[in-house]
Amino acid sequence: MSESVRVLPLQRVSAAEAAAWHEVVVASMAHDLPGVPPPGPGQVTAQLTRPALGSRRLTWLATGADGVPVGVAGLRVFTSAGRDHLAELELHVDPAHRRLGAGSRLLSAVVAACRTENRRSLVAAAADGSPGEAFGERLGFHRVLTLDHLILRLDELPEADLLRIVGTAPPGYRLTGWTGTVPDELAAAFAEAKNAMNDMPMGDMDYGSVAWDGDRVRAMAKVIADRGDTLLTIAAVHEDGTMAGYTEILLPQGSGPRAQQYDTAVVPAHRGHGLGLWVKAAMVRHLRAEHPGVVEIETDNADDNAHMLAVNHRLGFRSYRRTHEFQLDVPAT
Repeated sequence: MSESVRVLPLQRVSAAEAAAWHEVVVASMAHDLPGVPPPGPGQVTAQLTRPALGSRRLTWLATGADGVPVGVAGLRVFTSAGRDHLAELELHVDPAHRRLGAGSRLLSAVVAACRTENRRSLVAAAADGSPGEAFGERLGFHRVLTLDHLILRLDELPEADLLRIVGTAPPGYRLTGWTGTVPDELAAAFAEAKNAMNDMPMGDMDYGSVAWDGDRVRAMAKVIADRGDTLLTIAAVHEDGTMAGYTEILLPQGSGPRAQQYDTAVVPAHRGHGLGLWVKAAMVRHLRAEHPGVVEIETDNADDNAHMLAVNHRLGFRSYRRTHEFQLDVPAT
C-alpha cells in the first residue's frame, strides 16, 4: 500500500497547495486534538508563504494514488546563532489515509533534509496519548519535555480580583504597554528583558538560546504583523529604567475568541516581587477593554516550571490537555 504514496517537496507554495495543506491539518487536528481550534486558511497560507524570524521553512506534500493530498510536513530550520544546530517538525496525516506509509515517507524526507542542513537535533510536539506520540516513539524520537496547556476564561475572572492585583503596584515599578512594534525608546530595554527567556525550563531539549537586541525585537514584530496577526505587550518598568518583566499576547488574524499567550518573563534581578502576576493581570484588563471579542487565553508551561504554573493558576488558568516535546538525534552522514 505504501507504494501508492508520493512525497513531493514544495518550492513556492501555491494557493491550491496551501488549501490542500489546510484541509489535511484540519482533518488531523479534529481527530487527534478535539476541541482545539485549528488554524484558519489565512493563517496556514501566511505560515507557508511568509518568512519566520531566524529560520527558513521547508515543506513537503504527500499524495495518494489518485493525487489526493494525504499528508504534509513542514520543517523549520533555525538559522540564528545558538540554534543553528536545530530544526523543528510539524507533520500531519489525514486520518482517512493513515497506515499507508505517508507519515514514514514524509519523516524520511525530513530527516534527509536535516542531514543536508547539518542539523543534529529534530524536535516535534505530540499530544499526550495521541497517534503522533506513538508514531514518534516508534521511529526513534525520545521524550524531552512535557507541557501543560491551560485555558483562562476571561468571563470567569471577577473584576474586583483583577483590580486588586493590578492596583497593588510593587514599589518602584510602573506598567507600560504597546501594540505591535516596541517603541524606539524601549527597544533596548525590551531586548534585555527578552534574554531572560533563555533560562526558561526546557527539560532535556537541545533547544539552544537566542540573543536579543533592538533589531531582533523589531524584526519579530514585523514578522507577526506581515502574517496578519496582532501582538500585544504589557511590561513592568523599574524606576531606574530597566524593563523588569513583560507578557505578550498574540491575536491570530481575524481576532477570534481564543488568544495565544506568547512569552512571559521576569528578569532574574527583579524576581520575587509578583511582577509576573501583575503584568498578566494587567493584560487581561487590557483585553477586556480593547478586545472584547476575545473570551479566552491559551498558554502552555513546562510541567517543571513550578513558578509560572503557580502564577497562571493564581490568575485562574485551568489545565485542559498535555503535550510532549520529542527529539530525534540526527546521525551525521
